[in-house]
Amino acid sequence: MSKLRTKYFLIILLIVLLVPAYFLFAEAHPKTAERFPFFVFLLAVDIYLWYSVRAKFKSLSMPVRFAVGLLYWIPLVAFLFLTSISSINNVNLAHPPLISYIVGITVVIYFAKLITVIFFLMADLYRIILFVFKHARAKKTGKPIHQGANMNRGKFLRTVGLATGGLFFSGMVIGMVKWAHDFRVRRVSLNFPHLPGPFDGLRIVQISDLHLGSWASVDPIEEAAQIINELNPDLVLFTGDLVNYSTKEAFRFREALRDIKARHGVYAILGNHDYGDYVNWPSEADKLENMTSLYSFFNEIGWKLLRNENHILEIEGERLALIGVENWSASNRFPKLGNLGKAIAGAEDSPVKILMSHDPTHWEKEVSLKYQDIDLTLSGHTHGFQFGVELKHFKWSFAQYVYKYWAGLYKNEETEKSQYLYVNRGLGMIGYPGRVGILPEITLFTLNA
Repeated sequence: MSKLRTKYFLIILLIVLLVPAYFLFAEAHPKTAERFPFFVFLLAVDIYLWYSVRAKFKSLSMPVRFAVGLLYWIPLVAFLFLTSISSINNVNLAHPPLISYIVGITVVIYFAKLITVIFFLMADLYRIILFVFKHARAKKTGKPIHQGANMNRGKFLRTVGLATGGLFFSGMVIGMVKWAHDFRVRRVSLNFPHLPGPFDGLRIVQISDLHLGSWASVDPIEEAAQIINELNPDLVLFTGDLVNYSTKEAFRFREALRDIKARHGVYAILGNHDYGDYVNWPSEADKLENMTSLYSFFNEIGWKLLRNENHILEIEGERLALIGVENWSASNRFPKLGNLGKAIAGAEDSPVKILMSHDPTHWEKEVSLKYQDIDLTLSGHTHGFQFGVELKHFKWSFAQYVYKYWAGLYKNEETEKSQYLYVNRGLGMIGYPGRVGILPEITLFTLNA
């Protein structure tokens, strides 16, 4: 059997084996069975790229070739192992920062591989089209086929692919070691004509999505706390996702978070990650204990947690309402526990209302339609996908294909009264432990009458 026929035979055999492999995987890991197609995709990317580049390693000695092969396939093995074992044991709880960085590096490697594969596919497609065209012309004219310089364009595309993948990998690594803690203060001034005089000039700092389980060190959070305090805020509002998986991730940051101070207090709400829904708890009692521990933690650090309730801030007899809802998302993937009707009860007469709601789809689907008397909604959740481009007059991220409102300030144009949504880009990270283009954010709002 020729090498080509052997190659095709192996490909067909692999495709046939995928069907029983899926059922075996679904039986062993029913909670993660939907990930199987993604595993297949990663395997296809790895196999295609490996067959495309392995010829370059033939001149190397056997030990070196073995080492290269091992390094090439380790990310796939690591990803499959961690994803599979997480459906049995709570591996994410063992050492959250370590797991986060292993997964992050794997994600970086696969993005780099995928970019390289795209160029390689373009090169192969070009070569196939050129081959078909030349054979058709040769058959018609009777002249022999000359490869010529045109075939070198395929090699050029492959070279560009390798270079682009390498640059992407380098940029993502820099995003992990440098830009992940390159905190940026964004200043937003908002005018509300009906703002009571005593609140004119009120300084509000918003932070969001700390994801404490992703941080290898407490130092960046201490730095963020110092930056916040130097802004001399009247209020600090935290809009959810304190942790990744469990409350235990937050314990080592207790002192750093307790140091955050504001003249009228620090207030917080819960995000989708705070409910412990991404952990296979031994029992409902264990999950409840995790939540009880989270509520106690907020009390210990002095942050007032608003769970479908409000707090009326009074200065010189004038009122401003802080409203906090539990997570409410338009997507079925995330909890829908927020009850804005309950949360706003008693605050209807406040001339200015500020809502904290973790997921910006809440503003899109409910707040901007039914509660137009809420002046400002503060959200987070999207992280701007932690990857994108932000220039003075241009903003792009993959987040915009998932969320209509994904970063920055938005205004409800359907109301005469000014109604705003601000989506914070978040301080922390999830999935990929880094930032490229979309940098971690601390927002300072100044309210003006």
